[in-house]
Amino acid sequence: MGDLYKRLRKDDAAVLLLDHQTGLFSLVRDIPPDEFKNNVLALAASAKYFKLPTILTTSFEQGPNGPILPELKAMFPEAPYIPRPGQINAWDNEDFFAAVKATGKEQLIIAGIVTDVCVAFPALSAINDGFEVFVAVDASGTFNAIAREAAHKRMAAAGVQLLNWFAIACELHRDWRNDIEGLGKLFAQYIPDYANLISSFSAKK
Repeated sequence: MGDLYKRLRKDDAAVLLLDHQTGLFSLVRDIPPDEFKNNVLALAASAKYFKLPTILTTSFEQGPNGPILPELKAMFPEAPYIPRPGQINAWDNEDFFAAVKATGKEQLIIAGIVTDVCVAFPALSAINDGFEVFVAVDASGTFNAIAREAAHKRMAAAGVQLLNWFAIACELHRDWRNDIEGLGKLFAQYIPDYANLISSFSAKK
């Protein structure tokens, strides 16, 4: 049956943040707004923590979709940033595709707005081109649960793996002993209840 558990490998993964634009954020209704933004920033912070190549792209940002979330641009000032002039599927943009290929990575972690289009289309395209694809489901949002579930089923049927940002970080880290303080600080920043765990842990030392 082959290897059914394809694990994320921090030395072979890149992160694609697709169309997290200020206008498009208003379309996300399947996740509460504050929680969704927190998840997006948590995934981005995880990418920085694990030093994963990260690519930012936007769709028709001069229109109602708006500019990229400022916090993302600030977190990755040196990352490839591709403002697409019109292509709905980022994979169809030559500069974006070239940036992905230039990472030299076989695994792609994808998140964006909206899940059923801006995430699903490039995820399926990447699968077709032989990449292993992992979608951060809680850092991707869309109009409603119906659209989300249809997109998840479509992607999963094609071999895309669906994880939340916390599972992605844990799978990349592998072992708490690699860096207890660093990973704990990351989790505490974006998961309030985890901050309590870290406080308790620190108090015992």
